Amino acid sequence: MPNKPNIKKIVLAYSGGLDTSVIVPWLKNNYGCEVICMCANLGQEEELGGLEEKALASGASKYYIEDLREEFITDYILPTIQAGAVYERKYLLGTSFARPLIAKRQVEIAALEGADAVSHGATGKGNDQVRFELTYQALNPKLTVVAPWREWTIRSREDALDYAAEFNVPVSVTEKSIYSRDKNIWHLSHEGGILENPWLEPEKAMYQFSVDPEDAPDEPEYVEINFQDGIPKKINGVARGPISLLTDLNVMGGRHGIGRIDLVENRLIGMKSHGVYETPGGTILFEAHQALEQLCLDKEMLHYKELIAHKYADLVYNGQWFTPLRDALDAFVAVTQRNLSGTARLKLYKGRVTLVGRKSPYSLYREDFATFGEEDVYNQQDAEGFIKLFGLPMKVEALLNIQGVRRSSHGEPDYSKFKRD
Repeated sequence: MPNKPNIKKIVLAYSGGLDTSVIVPWLKNNYGCEVICMCANLGQEEELGGLEEKALASGASKYYIEDLREEFITDYILPTIQAGAVYERKYLLGTSFARPLIAKRQVEIAALEGADAVSHGATGKGNDQVRFELTYQALNPKLTVVAPWREWTIRSREDALDYAAEFNVPVSVTEKSIYSRDKNIWHLSHEGGILENPWLEPEKAMYQFSVDPEDAPDEPEYVEINFQDGIPKKINGVARGPISLLTDLNVMGGRHGIGRIDLVENRLIGMKSHGVYETPGGTILFEAHQALEQLCLDKEMLHYKELIAHKYADLVYNGQWFTPLRDALDAFVAVTQRNLSGTARLKLYKGRVTLVGRKSPYSLYREDFATFGEEDVYNQQDAEGFIKLFGLPMKVEALLNIQGVRRSSHGEPDYSKFKRD
């Protein structure tokens, strides 16, 4: 690589997989720098075992394991739920908002360690490279960024295994899954394998977070979720912390086959990709949160919030988490959540979440106001004038058509034919 930057110390976002394991010696060999590995615990569970030993054996000088689960839920997942952000009508953004958090902690560790560079294992054709690097730019643009997949000659798993063997990098001898997966406490994604053909039905054995809806219990399960100011606080009346709450909902939703989606999505870089996502607990939370918004938000607020939800989803998907626009949208969303307290009741059955009840002390739905016989709040005779004004543009359009002035694209209507007051 021409004009290779002079790097002394680099912080690598490390997962312990084959790619990032090989990146450790590759960075040392190609940049002659010290490598510090940082792994973010976002709820990968068993995937985190033995990573420190593996990182150090691969040539890292130091290893950080950062438990970011609560920050992930509180500062990234919940704001996205509150915003109602769903990418392309289905995707609940599980990988998208994980990357900015990992990159943020990388930048913080770089400052602690006096490192002058950061690195990641994202490929040169996906979204994650953008998400990592936009965060680096937003939080410390002075750091040098090294993206090995855009530089090295490794192009296959076999190439990576050969490189690992050459430099004594410990790698798992177990057979690699045909799927590329990303797992955290919010979701599990699947790409590759037979999913490369979107006509083929995903195989049953691929799923790991949820049972097949056909194999789910024959009896429905009911769950009540309590919110305070838009934040979920209780399950079935029992208070839960963020990690416990989401973990319990994942188990509950998973046993009923909740939260599976199959999506051909538009990547930021322009190409389409086919992925399958499992988000059991998140699907339940989204449904419960939206149920309370039905009660507590007025029409204009709810409709405008739906508009910004699309923009919010795009920002998150595109890696623009640390931007002034997202801060501004969060400020708007925060106002909408002030009175969003109450309880939603849902039924879980055979892959479906069905809203069956909601209540809130801030509910704008009032049966006594809506009753046909009540005149104190609403007088039915008031509707006549409202309808005439609301339909005025339609009336004018109809009058012009009656006069025939809309039959030609030329000429002006004869306004003298219209009666004046």
